[in-house]
Formats: sequence, structure tokens, C-alpha cells
Amino acid sequence: MKDLLKINGFEISYHEKSNRIINIKIEDEIIDRLAFPFKKFNITALEYKPFTRFTIAKSFDETASNKLSNFINEIIKDRDTGCFIIGPKKISSKIDQTFLVKLSTAITHLIGNPNHDSMAGKYYARFHVKHEDNSDSYLRKAYTNMDLHTDGTYVRETTDWILMSKLEEENVAGGETALLHLDDWEHLPELSEDKTGLQNFTWGSPKSKNIDYKVEHPVFSKDENGKPIISYIDQFPEPKNMEQGLFLQKLSDALEGSKNKIVISLPVGSAVVANNYFWLHGRKPFIENKNLSRELLRIRGSFFNN
Repeated sequence: MKDLLKINGFEISYHEKSNRIINIKIEDEIIDRLAFPFKKFNITALEYKPFTRFTIAKSFDETASNKLSNFINEIIKDRDTGCFIIGPKKISSKIDQTFLVKLSTAITHLIGNPNHDSMAGKYYARFHVKHEDNSDSYLRKAYTNMDLHTDGTYVRETTDWILMSKLEEENVAGGETALLHLDDWEHLPELSEDKTGLQNFTWGSPKSKNIDYKVEHPVFSKDENGKPIISYIDQFPEPKNMEQGLFLQKLSDALEGSKNKIVISLPVGSAVVANNYFWLHGRKPFIENKNLSRELLRIRGSFFNN
């Protein structure tokens, strides 16, 4: 376990359920200092003028004496960690959903360039989970388990990292976040070397994703150090034959059956930021409630080239 950085105004610790996850809690004094730079640009400006996103990101880093950017990049790129949870230590009247969108924007723009999210038509996507749903994806189906997966499996853009932020929730029980680090998965040696998993699979997506093409890539490949990385989601592969179909079933069962999954309740206002190559994420089912409501924000993208 390495020593954690100390930054004034930030409470930094290892997560109680895993030393691979770093908790970063933002103190009130930092929230107060962000009020002015965050008010300078409204959400429309952030959406239409990409350079404004870097401006608020720099303002956020400056509250941490320009130490935060290097720290979170070190976490997200380190195979031994690769994940942090960040958000206000306390939720107050100053912290509304607009503030949280700006905070999520600032965090991600210290890491890299967000992809265009075709589902939303923006650099981010906001979506509600409610009692009733008519969508074509597990994303909004409250009472269905969202199995462990990575993002960006069906797009051409590089997806190095993902941020998932909880903007609000009401009348919610269940729906916890599930996480699994690839190196903690019991079946990694067996399945990452299976020749079927190294074949190209076809990946499509439902109409709601607004992607009119399909891509091909294997489930498993290697990083620059020769360690396994994964690109997988259960809903979107299109098996070409029995061999691929049975491999995917075996993979799904082995992931969902892992004893090393981490299940956490994410506080409102907090965001999980994870390396998309060796962290899988999912969501447990909610307990049925007709008044259930949760709004989430997603940003995913690539690391800066420089």
C-alpha cells in the first residue's frame, strides 16, 4: 500500500472495501472557492464551447495547488488502483445538479478528452432510472441486474476511462454499484487465454444508442506490459457461431459469480472514475417502488496524448 497524497481541502483515503479504490472527499472550503469560477459558464457554454470545460478544470486544479490533476492521473493509470470515488464531503444547498455537472466536467477534463456521447448528442449523457421503463437497454431498467461490463464496446472511439456520477435519487433502496478489478477475478488466467476470447467478435447496439455501424474486436487483449485487458458488455456482442456464443455464456457466468466483486452504495453527488480496461462495473437491481427516481451522469473518453 503506497502513501496517499495530502492536499489541503481534500480528505483522501483508501476505500473501506478495497485498497484499489481511492476516496477523495471535497471539503466545504473547496466547494466555496469553486462557486465563482463555476458560475462564469452555464451548461450551454460548456456544451457548445469545449475550451470552457478546460477553464473550469484548471480552476478546480488550482484549488488543490495544482496537485489534483497529477494525482488522479496517477491513480487512474496505475494497474494496482485505477479507480477513485470523488465528491463533496457534505451536500449543501450550494450543490445542485448544475454544480455537479460542472464538477464532473472539471474532473474529466483533468484526465482526458471526452467522447461524443451519441445517445445524448453531447460530451456527456444524463439519464433517469424510474419505476416504469420502455427503453431498449438495461441502462434504465430499475429491477434488472446490470451485469458487469466495460463501456465503449460498440463504438470506434477509444474509451480509456469512464466517470459515473449520481446527480440525485429519491425513494431508492438497492441499486448499489458493483465493481470488479480484472486482476482480482478468479477466472482471469483461464478465460483471458482462451483462444475464443482472442477472436474478433461483432458488437452492435440498440437504436437508443444512435450508432449506425458495428465494430469488431476481441473480448481480451494485452496492454503494453503484456497484462490482460477486457472490452465486454453482455447485451451487445453478436456471436458468429456456437463457439463464440458458449464462450460468452461462460464469461458472463464467471464474472457474475465472482466472489471478489465490490458492492458499494454511492452517495448522491459522488462520482466513480475508473480505468475502462481493467475495471468492470455494473448495478444491482432496485427494490420495487413506484416513486423510485435516480438521475445519473456519464462521461467517457480517452487520455490526453501528451
